[in-house]
Amino acid sequence: MTAFARLHRAGAPLLLPCAWDHASALALAGRGFAAVGTTSLGVAAAAGLPDGTAATRDETLRLALALGSEPFLLSVDAEDGCSDDPDEVGEFARELATVGAVGINLEDALGPVGRHAAKIAAVRSAAPGLFVNARTDTYWSGDGSFAETMRRLDAYREAGAHGVFVPGLTDPGRIAALVARLDVPLNILHSPAGPTLAHLADLGVRRVSLGSLLYRRALGAALETAADIAAGRTPGGAAPTYEEVRRLSG
Repeated sequence: MTAFARLHRAGAPLLLPCAWDHASALALAGRGFAAVGTTSLGVAAAAGLPDGTAATRDETLRLALALGSEPFLLSVDAEDGCSDDPDEVGEFARELATVGAVGINLEDALGPVGRHAAKIAAVRSAAPGLFVNARTDTYWSGDGSFAETMRRLDAYREAGAHGVFVPGLTDPGRIAALVARLDVPLNILHSPAGPTLAHLADLGVRRVSLGSLLYRRALGAALETAADIAAGRTPGGAAPTYEEVRRLSG
């Protein structure tokens, strides 16, 4: 079992904050997070590209290259692997592992189950050391069918996924039911309106991702600060100093 896999503990789930650039990743690691993920929305938005369209393969690999040698464990949000070809997805995963990533998140976007399972199998073959987190979007953009969710998760687990991810699921009863049916760690996306981290731990969740939340909060804070200054108010909230940010880039 890898060091990253060992962080997926029952009763003490991995809280995975997600960065969008070098500075945000190092700042999070500096606050004691042993592992940091990336957010595909943040990476895409920072580059002026659409999210979820396989447009950020190069940007994702470039960020992994910058972060993979840093003193924390890096898990990469690779959208759907940036290709429909399992072999190409496997090669992308191999490149990510080569530059230091220890985990990869692959989303099915409600595409064919067999195709996503083939991608997972290709990643396991091309990059055996990567922790594969297989995401299904049945609750994120589908109808929230429990039966369809389990059908997909069973296929992805059988293809070799080390963990499974169901963003958009916030109902405690259904989360507990999934945990009871699974023999691999369940990853839930934190929602301000959903269960707390402590509640998710009690339900048996072993990984809680923050997704694009930190990026969106940072953007919101920037807008609020600009509005406060324009209105003659003193901005609230914390802000790192120039030198602190400069050191994160060094």
